[in-house]
Amino acid sequence: MTHPRPASCGRFDRQAAHYDTHAGLQRAVAWRLAHYAARLPLLPGPRADLGAGSGLVGLALRQQAPRLELLQLDGSAALLRRNPLLTPERGLLWNLDLGLPPELNHCSLITSSFALQWLQDPATRLRDWTTALAPGGWLALAVPVAGSFPQWHQAADRARVPCTARRLPEADTLIGAAASGLAIGCLRRLVFSVRYGPGGRAFLRQLRRLGAGHSDQAGLSTAQWRRLLAHWPPSDVVSWHVLLLVGQRPERLAP
Repeated sequence: MTHPRPASCGRFDRQAAHYDTHAGLQRAVAWRLAHYAARLPLLPGPRADLGAGSGLVGLALRQQAPRLELLQLDGSAALLRRNPLLTPERGLLWNLDLGLPPELNHCSLITSSFALQWLQDPATRLRDWTTALAPGGWLALAVPVAGSFPQWHQAADRARVPCTARRLPEADTLIGAAASGLAIGCLRRLVFSVRYGPGGRAFLRQLRRLGAGHSDQAGLSTAQWRRLLAHWPPSDVVSWHVLLLVGQRPERLAP
């Protein structure tokens, strides 16, 4: 079954063949998220990975909890085609900016890793996800948040050019959205320092190869890009701030 996909997924479609090669951090976070999800006491009901892409969370779960299968839902048709977990019954092309499809009403488990930040209103969508859970259902979420890429912001300040890094959601805003409908059992604010190569060029190139190089801000001119790279810190490390959250919808909902 197919549904409309967001136009922004075109970049992910074009880079789908390279995604898994360059998704080292995404794979590591997916494994950690699956570690939590594999141990949850789940009730019957639909189970889905939102923004599943090439299946990193589902594949990690297959190794840690082989009987736990998730609907693979994503807006990128090309990434879904590369997902080894995809079957006609276990795959759905869907634009998450539209909310959730009716198939996911009263979920027992929703997972999502490195997807929420791409949506137009992450906090609202997160509230929607919590209300889609059945009483006693679980949400396991990992998402990059504000504070990521300080090296990029520092270079932009020094070069006196706009920082075109995508604006990421604030962790506190997402925690508040989740806490409005969930009892939060696990909350981690993680910082990953990833080595890409000296200067900013290797990091920015890798974002493009992932299909994640597009921003919600106006681009720079060629001259501005040169100034930005000239002022990039000499370290080959770029830092990601990631919120990891696991929560359960109360079994008895407040009136």
